[in-house]
Amino acid sequence: MNMINAVDIQKKFNQLEVLKGISLTVNKGEVVAIIGPSGSGKSTFLRCLNRLETIDRGRIEIAGDVLAAGGPDGKIRYAAEVEARPICRRMGMVFQQFNLFPHFTVLENIIEAPLTVKGIRREEIVSQAEELLHKVGLADKRDVYPSRLSGGQKQRVAIARALAMNPDIMLFDEPTSALDPELTGEVLKAMRRLAEEHMTMIVVTHEMAFAREVANRVIFMDHGEIVEQGTPAAVFGSPSQPRTQAFLNMVL
Repeated sequence: MNMINAVDIQKKFNQLEVLKGISLTVNKGEVVAIIGPSGSGKSTFLRCLNRLETIDRGRIEIAGDVLAAGGPDGKIRYAAEVEARPICRRMGMVFQQFNLFPHFTVLENIIEAPLTVKGIRREEIVSQAEELLHKVGLADKRDVYPSRLSGGQKQRVAIARALAMNPDIMLFDEPTSALDPELTGEVLKAMRRLAEEHMTMIVVTHEMAFAREVANRVIFMDHGEIVEQGTPAAVFGSPSQPRTQAFLNMVL
């Protein structure tokens, strides 16, 4: 089953063309890693998928439901709000910055959205939140405030918070880029566990080892285009495009 079907996605910021016709299909349970230099449009593409950015052209379908599509006049039309909300809720997103509420405990950060957005009973979501904290290795931080956490712990709370909405798809936008190297491993470990549980994931990352070892498919983007894609073995072992080769020679 196609969980994400993005066709000919184009996006401009003023006169700057950031996405130049990106097409990508992601199947259920697939882990797709998107790599490439800064400014290549990776994060913008991710933000377009869940409507944090609007597209100028193209079509976005999430699990068969149309989020955005061009009309007969060429203008993009988004699903009505009552339809778009549940579509977007099928996707959880983890950002570079953790964006935790500083005045909420770890548990309160996780349960806030399910309580207010989904109306789930408190006792039910607290139980789920405690399970998620155990999954990301933070069961002992339940009642701690974010100011007492390391960066790696904050990012794992952010992952648990996204999972609390029970998404079908997880989007990760360079989740380790704001972390010191010694804290990166604990976040990647939590993400590996999700991959092992067959969560559908798109991961924009500079962590080449993660992309090589965990992803089913690797996408190389540059200047708003998909330059190359394939299995990790193919992309890392024998890239066919000179731009891919040059990038990998620089980062590996």
